[in-house]
Amino acid sequence: MVLQKSSSSMVFKVRRNPAELVPPAGPTPRELKLLSDIDDQQGLRIHYSVVHIFPYKPSMAGKDPAHVIREALSKALVFYYPLAGRLREGPKGKLMVDCTGEGVLFIQAEADVTLDHFGVDPLPPFPCFHELLYDVPFSNDGIINSPLLLIQVTQLKCGSFIFAMRVNHTMCDGSGYIQFTKAIAEIAQGAGKPSILPVWCRELLCARDPPKVTFIHHEYNQLRLKDDNKSVSLKPCHASFFFGSKEIDALRCLFPRQIVQSSTTFDVLTACLWRCHTAALQWKNPNQEVRFMCVVNARFEPCRLNPPLPEGYYGNAFVFPAAVSTVGMLCGQPMTYALELVKKAKKEATEEYVHSTADLMAIKGRPPFSLTGSFIVSDITKSGIRDVDYGWGKPLYSGPDKAGVDNIPGLSFYVPYTNAKGEHGRLVLICLPEEAMKRFENELNGMLQIKDE
Repeated sequence: MVLQKSSSSMVFKVRRNPAELVPPAGPTPRELKLLSDIDDQQGLRIHYSVVHIFPYKPSMAGKDPAHVIREALSKALVFYYPLAGRLREGPKGKLMVDCTGEGVLFIQAEADVTLDHFGVDPLPPFPCFHELLYDVPFSNDGIINSPLLLIQVTQLKCGSFIFAMRVNHTMCDGSGYIQFTKAIAEIAQGAGKPSILPVWCRELLCARDPPKVTFIHHEYNQLRLKDDNKSVSLKPCHASFFFGSKEIDALRCLFPRQIVQSSTTFDVLTACLWRCHTAALQWKNPNQEVRFMCVVNARFEPCRLNPPLPEGYYGNAFVFPAAVSTVGMLCGQPMTYALELVKKAKKEATEEYVHSTADLMAIKGRPPFSLTGSFIVSDITKSGIRDVDYGWGKPLYSGPDKAGVDNIPGLSFYVPYTNAKGEHGRLVLICLPEEAMKRFENELNGMLQIKDE
């Protein structure tokens, strides 16, 4: 069930060219652009990383992927010129983009291994990821006045290559990232401009005048531990779990038929994982409050705005509705209890919930996410992230390099994946303390009726 763990001992060497700034290929406006109140909230003032692994394609022999992507990136930045600028902080901490045209960081590299060294199924957590996305000194010292993107293209000995990018989260969410990388890919294959032109319009997700909070936003209400629930070891362990149709069918069998028939795969899987995650942490007090939070995108139903966000909007456009339970109830009640809480949280995400979130930022001064006791899920299985093609075909893997983002270890991703056997499904990326990960596996294997090997 566990396909990959962060205990991999694989080591390899990477030769990197010096990092360079890639500016837009043509002139761009010099202006200041305000971020939305969803963009510049405290919890998104971080970086996230994404990786794409491309196999060797004989018809592309002799072509340098780093050169092709670098040139296409420069041309794409003419359209996405704010990404070539720098963040500034205005009155009361409000973030804005100074469109300086300075450029984004780019690294060309070569590794002394072949794709085979990453296993039959290359997936996260990737060994030596710091080699595949080098942390350029001074490029990650906060988010102000620093390059907004860092890209590294690493060619392997077999002709395969790995594309990795670090993104300043205030600039774009996952949908925005995919839109931007597809623009680079289209230009790399000869297009004169992206098929979807970028749209700024960040004022659409700014607070109303006057702001009015109309929901209880549990995702921003900080929890207090009722007892000392700190784990013996806080060393994080990362793992990937594959769920194909067989595994999903096994989980569905845990619920009454009439309930599961009205539940999505996301609902069923998330309810099971939330319970496993909570049990694995062995909370001492059964009255300890824990939360599930899910990423819901305002571009789509059920919280699509009216009128909708314009096609091409690449800013952050999501909210984190939360379900709340005590540990005792979550782990002691029938599984349908967790399932109904997950469905209720999703249903709460409406257009009004989006506006209420933006208003909360204006009224409360951008409170951070509540991370204590939180299991957070971002489902990117239908995002189109696997469709990015720079001319070498579609990637074997596209998605985050691991669970968690910066200081948010409780964030798990559902990533679309097809394994070496041709089975379609989703990877679930999990981060837990080392001793809790084994308990998580045991809980999950019990649900799936898999014997401990």
